[in-house]
Amino acid sequence: MMILIAGPVRSGTHGDQQLIEQNMQKLDHMALQVYQKGHTPVIGEWLALPLANAAGSQRIGDEISEAFLYPVAHRLIQSCDAILRMPGASTERIRCASWQGFGFEYFLRYRTDPLGSGPGRIHIDR
Repeated sequence: MMILIAGPVRSGTHGDQQLIEQNMQKLDHMALQVYQKGHTPVIGEWLALPLANAAGSQRIGDEISEAFLYPVAHRLIQSCDAILRMPGASTERIRCASWQGFGFEYFLRYRTDPLGSGPGRIHIDR
């Protein structure tokens, strides 16, 4: 399956580039786990940011990057088989509820170990 890894990137960072990078690293780490389970992970920023940079963007969140981030995500959603929503607050315009209109069979969520004794795991919601 091609699985979109979605989660907060800029939310709660107040534009702090170091915090944004930490959030991206979390998404990248989850993408690696999805890949190791035999799926093809994709993160919208992987596609949107190079396009924004080519168009002259100086940093994530500037006006040029905004012209690419959500439009690319909307296009990408239509090509994915499932979405894995990472935990965390998000002010993104693309929310799980709106994804239901795309007819996904699976909604994946990352659940942390409730006892805190081990890594989290991917949970499939039907």
